[in-house]
Amino acid sequence: MAMGSSDVEGDKYRSYLSGEGEKNTTWRFGAPPSYDVVNKLFEDGRTKIWPPGSLGEEVQNLVKTWEMEVFHKANLDDFKTLDPNNHTFSLNGRKGITLEEIGKLGGGYNPLLQTSLPENLRGYNPDKETSESSHKAFTTTFPRGFALEILHVYSGPPEIVYKFRHWGYMEGPFKGHAPTGELVEVYGMSIFTVDEHNKIVKIEFFYDPGQLLGGLLKGEKLGTSSEGTTSSCHVLRTG
Repeated sequence: MAMGSSDVEGDKYRSYLSGEGEKNTTWRFGAPPSYDVVNKLFEDGRTKIWPPGSLGEEVQNLVKTWEMEVFHKANLDDFKTLDPNNHTFSLNGRKGITLEEIGKLGGGYNPLLQTSLPENLRGYNPDKETSESSHKAFTTTFPRGFALEILHVYSGPPEIVYKFRHWGYMEGPFKGHAPTGELVEVYGMSIFTVDEHNKIVKIEFFYDPGQLLGGLLKGEKLGTSSEGTTSSCHVLRTG
């Protein structure tokens, strides 16, 4: 399958989500995620439509597929977008960390929200969050998901450099703050380095986490029992 091509049987923007190749995949939350709701958010809110077969479309699908695997596949051996034995991730120029180290951080959003702020100033503290608590926090506040679009691709493989936009609507509480219903969006840059098999071996993200957290912490403070009262069991849908 070409870089970033979609899984027609399962999802038009993501590969490796369904089909024969995933019959033995271990899913972190018990089953493959459905992206129908966030795909609608993406299609309604995107500002860029890439031509079919373009580099931009391929990169966008690759990033969406990578996000799906990182958030939802429990076993590293099931990852197909990257080489689990030769892969590093870094945020804002920090030293690269391995997948094993990402796991120790709790996975999910935690690697993307690393911070040097003192603990008493952290609206979200990745050092205190687990994969499950992080998952609950963001699926509660973004019940329709957190959509992703690629705005510009500056270079193709092996070093893919692109500008991205992530967005969602804060329609649920977050860390004791009431939902605002407002658009929360984040802009940034990223570099994906791929090997000769189009497997991602290095990821570098550059963005301001305050763009995300600032939008989620502006709602009025709630009582400690108010958060997470939505009854349905959400599955985090990024991209």
